[in-house]
Amino acid sequence: MRLVFAGTPAPAVPSLQRLIESHHEVVGVVTRPDTVAGRGRKVVRSPIGSLADEHGIPVLQPRRASDPDFADQLKELAPDCCPVVAYGALLPQSVLDIPPLGWVNLHFSVLPAWRGAAPVQAAIAAGDEFTGASTFQIVKELDAGPVFGVMTERIRPTDTSGELLERLAREGAELLVQTIDALASGALQAVPQSGDGVSYAPKVTVDSARVRWDHPALAVDRQIRAVTPAPGAWTEIGDLRVKVGPVQIATHSLNPGEVEVRKDGVFVGTATTAVRLGDVQPQGKRLMAALDWARGARLAEGTVAQ
Repeated sequence: MRLVFAGTPAPAVPSLQRLIESHHEVVGVVTRPDTVAGRGRKVVRSPIGSLADEHGIPVLQPRRASDPDFADQLKELAPDCCPVVAYGALLPQSVLDIPPLGWVNLHFSVLPAWRGAAPVQAAIAAGDEFTGASTFQIVKELDAGPVFGVMTERIRPTDTSGELLERLAREGAELLVQTIDALASGALQAVPQSGDGVSYAPKVTVDSARVRWDHPALAVDRQIRAVTPAPGAWTEIGDLRVKVGPVQIATHSLNPGEVEVRKDGVFVGTATTAVRLGDVQPQGKRLMAALDWARGARLAEGTVAQ
């Protein structure tokens, strides 16, 4: 089949790579526009755009998916199907109607659970034991289309969202290729999603990544792992803002937010037991062990994290 792949960030790369290696023909790639970043204000290509360039695949970068020029370019490529992984923009019905076999999205949850922008983060924060990935037909309603296939993955007790997403991206790529193969052969039909068990995973913001020390230790641990590495959990300790890496749940108690520096680590109180900080990153500085940082910062007794 002729495919036009839509995606933007690194988790979409395994899927595009597997489709390039398949017997299907990737005739184009749709990705978000290049950005300007860094002190040198360099133009930065998305990971998907860079991979397409390496293979000489035409790249479309519409500022809005509703742009008439984009629809015309897509029609010229004449795709049979458009696989999608984390493209990052809503597609209008006029564009959804172009490929005869539609747009097939790889979503990193077992639908209908965790529809939305941050399913992996939501699953970790909620304490789910399992998650997975689903391929489904894109419709106008958010992540509500009929499902083609599903795979499951156990969430490990120490998983960060980055680690879990890396596994799902790799294993989900195989599911996506299998789905496209089955669609090409006419051997696959989508199954409507259940109306039960629907949950939503909105985009994680910097504000929502602020650690809530007034929550139980288990919830603090999950919240921090859910937003690691991006956007990164953070807190203010005294008058210092620091990013906080994954923590360990301790056995002793402190008041919520109370900071205790001991020989065996830096501890912060929660609504239940304290947690031991792992790595921290003060603003403008490198990542370092919490105890090394605390010694240099010379935290006063009675310092509070908030």
